Amino acid sequence: MAKGIGAIYDDIWLVDGVRTGFADYNSVLREISPTDLGIKAAREALAKTGIAAADIDMVVAGNMAQSSFDAYFLPRHIGLYSDVPIEVPALLVHRLCGTGFETVIQAADAIALGKAARVLCVGTESMSRNPVAAYTHRSGFKMGQVEFKDFLWEATKDTASATGMGDTAENLARKYNISREEVDDFAAQSFARAQASAEFRAGEIVPVISESFSREGYQDRGIRLPKGVKSFEIDEHVRPTPREVLAGLKPAFKGVQTGGNSSAVVDGAAGAVVVSGAVVRERGLQPLARIVAAEVVGVPPEIMGIGPAPAIAGVLDRAGLRLADVDRFEINEAFGAQYLAVEKELGLDRAKTNVNGGAIALGHPLGVTGLRLCITVSRELRRVGLKRGIASACIGGGQGVAILLEV
Repeated sequence: MAKGIGAIYDDIWLVDGVRTGFADYNSVLREISPTDLGIKAAREALAKTGIAAADIDMVVAGNMAQSSFDAYFLPRHIGLYSDVPIEVPALLVHRLCGTGFETVIQAADAIALGKAARVLCVGTESMSRNPVAAYTHRSGFKMGQVEFKDFLWEATKDTASATGMGDTAENLARKYNISREEVDDFAAQSFARAQASAEFRAGEIVPVISESFSREGYQDRGIRLPKGVKSFEIDEHVRPTPREVLAGLKPAFKGVQTGGNSSAVVDGAAGAVVVSGAVVRERGLQPLARIVAAEVVGVPPEIMGIGPAPAIAGVLDRAGLRLADVDRFEINEAFGAQYLAVEKELGLDRAKTNVNGGAIALGHPLGVTGLRLCITVSRELRRVGLKRGIASACIGGGQGVAILLEV
């Protein structure tokens, strides 16, 4: 079904990572530039890992939508305002919903090639600040043809296959005979698991506060929370959501998907540090996990949500492993039917998958999710004393990505 590209990595490590809480669309983080959210996550990741900003060799930042006027400079500004040396270059990566994963893959590739030894990875997204945009008015307005559209809504429509992202989930529901009841049951489980895991998830969340970011010789910037809000440090979308509530929601895409059993629209950021084994040994670090292998594949755009299935199969084949050799999976819940299709295709054991809740409950800030999933699955492996985990996601346009990690 898919032809992939990937790599096996030798002696490359995810030292540690952090993230902000995920704020509901148009909520407490609505005014904050994704650059500033990224700077916050980067600074906190460096502090947690004990890797000095002065030692970073490369900055890789992931972001989907340009949601500030200085968006062109996002990766560079994240590096500069995290006190990374001015001569250290920065790169922006964009693989749609696989963007956060791509920050880790680019870091591992750079280390494997000897281009860097210590890489700062950041994923950041403001869904709330997605613009209302016009693309054809540079030369003026024509009579009756003034057209401004909601970028956040329009960008979810794949013009190649003429399908919205929700439609691709409905296609999978029909292909795999997935009922509305199955999808709602899964969504209720996601919310319940997220509620039960609040203490575990708090271990990867850093508080967002109002603060300034300075660098000598350059303009100050920073975060200003709404009046009366001193700190934000939760996943705001997590709430009691029983099956009965989900069953009462109207379909959003003329099928099984509703606003309650699809991934939540949220704002947030994550940061992590990836290093070579030599750095681990020189510094006496105790890293979170080893990055073993990665795989990116293509699938038909109209069923893009099946992407994790061939990506996971590909990364296992590349590493010489079987599905049963993996102890935990974190698979992005873009849509309930999409996840269930992957589960059925692979024969996944749900007791091993998204055990602390997924994006239906927590939210899916597009450029952040992959980095969060890598951090979460690694932390979960350490929590329960297991060895191998895979983080994976589907990707709009018809792709899938998977990263294999070991502790």
